[in-house]
Amino acid sequence: MTTYVPAAVLAFVSSVVGAVALAPAPAAKPSPALRVFLLAGQSNMEGHGGVDLDDARDYNGGKGTLATFLADAKNAKQWPGLRAEDGSWGVRDDVFVSYLPEHGKQKAGPLSVGYADYDDKHHFGPELGIGRALGNHFAEPVLLIKTAWGGKSLAMDFRPPSAAGDTGPYYTQMIAEYRAAVVAIPKQFPALSGHTPRLEGVLWFQGWNDGCDDKAAAEYEQNLVLLAKDLRTEFADAKLPFVVGETGNMDNEVLRGAQKRGCEDKQIAAGARFVPTREFLRNPEDSPNTGHGHHWFGNGESYLRIGDALGRAMIELVDARRKNAAR
Repeated sequence: MTTYVPAAVLAFVSSVVGAVALAPAPAAKPSPALRVFLLAGQSNMEGHGGVDLDDARDYNGGKGTLATFLADAKNAKQWPGLRAEDGSWGVRDDVFVSYLPEHGKQKAGPLSVGYADYDDKHHFGPELGIGRALGNHFAEPVLLIKTAWGGKSLAMDFRPPSAAGDTGPYYTQMIAEYRAAVVAIPKQFPALSGHTPRLEGVLWFQGWNDGCDDKAAAEYEQNLVLLAKDLRTEFADAKLPFVVGETGNMDNEVLRGAQKRGCEDKQIAAGARFVPTREFLRNPEDSPNTGHGHHWFGNGESYLRIGDALGRAMIELVDARRKNAAR
């Protein structure tokens, strides 16, 4: 039996079907952003800040450790979230760290103490203060990719490609480890696998070895400028924020002046920032490692405040860049 369908009804159905077919598909919802920061340098970026070791022979009875610093109620109030009342160390759920120590296995996880070149939870580096500052400021999750090796110079080991001579092997390794860490995000951080990683800036904390060599110290300013330029070229971002921490634990005015002037050079000044750190140096007798001036005497407060200052400088650069782009 054939059912009669009026022509008007057929025309209506046809128009609806046609409209549906021609209608554009709904736009895909953009994936959430992941703010990525590259941390690079030598041993003081690796981190030698004491967390809680207190034996008298190697750690001066615990003087100057992070635990001792936070035992003061005033300090604990100023730095909330670093340690719980039960003594456990705080763990962020919005800031993550990827770090391949030169003497150990890959470390990857939420920010806390322990991301130093030791196979323990008793040391930390600037990443703790950096990550805390960034995580408290940005709504999006943050990933810190740390690349650092002890005893390395900018003049040779990190020598940028555009400088005369051979590119430093640790410049090449820095880039390789950063890119490998980005590729590994879905495996190392499953919760972040749906996010789009975006490099927001570079934080550079290095200089001791160059300060021990007059020629390297004299060349530091130029090499620092070239380093920033080459990193911006490498990551195809002409104004990639670039923060430099002063080697404030060293009595070398040539080196420290070069670090400051390099950041002010007109070739990189847009988006570059020099961070003074000398004020964070504490007395050796008030610190865990009294003979380790090259490592800030292992003072936990020093490393915490250095990281915080570096993180705050980066926040200013990132926010200024966003405001300028919106104009």
